[in-house]
Amino acid sequence: MTTQKKPKFYKIVSPEFGPLHGGSGTWFAPTKSKPGKWMPKVDNVAACSRGYHLIPAKAIVEWLPPTGGAGLLCEAEGRGASDKDGDKTAFAQARIIKVIGLLDEVSMRLAAADMAERVLPIFYKVRPKDNRPALAIQAARDFALGKIGDAARDAAWAAAGDAAGAAARAAARAAAWAAAWAAARAAAGAAARAAARAAAWDAAWDAAWDAARDAAGAANAKIIIAQARKRLKEVGQ
Repeated sequence: MTTQKKPKFYKIVSPEFGPLHGGSGTWFAPTKSKPGKWMPKVDNVAACSRGYHLIPAKAIVEWLPPTGGAGLLCEAEGRGASDKDGDKTAFAQARIIKVIGLLDEVSMRLAAADMAERVLPIFYKVRPKDNRPALAIQAARDFALGKIGDAARDAAWAAAGDAAGAAARAAARAAAWAAAWAAARAAAGAAARAAARAAAWDAAWDAAWDAARDAAGAANAKIIIAQARKRLKEVGQ
């Protein structure tokens, strides 16, 4: 009999262990040797309104600190009554196990550059010799590290935008042929069969979108966590 693996949860709090996205109260800080204390029990737990809300790794990107702010990325756990809404789970009690990273302007900008770099191969399939997006990603990293100013960063990203537009137009021309073919096939079928196919396609698309979103969220979370860990070590917190 295999034991089901306990899901790992995260909590993003302010540098003072306060809330960043609503709520009140201060979380108990962990030490190097043990987790923080359990928060007081909450009755009548309801996601989005009552309880201590924790998230899985794939949702980290949706709950980053506001622009210009900073937060601590923490591993956390909950117990007691719970209620789930989307990726959030509210618990009657929760505690912070350990602080694993610092989410500030530097780490989040570097993580964003890493995420953008992951999709460069898609761009190169359309425009293999165009290095403007790659230069813009490097400019984002240099800006995060204080090596260049706003003007240089903005110029690099404007050039990348022009490159992306050109690539999109090239891809659109190829997509137009596929769209025309799909339209011809749909018109050839009877109305009932077309409706059935549409319903099946909608269901398949929804499932595919959810799977893609989860996969992208998990991949991005790894990048964010890695940069947040590195940043925490740099500042020595």
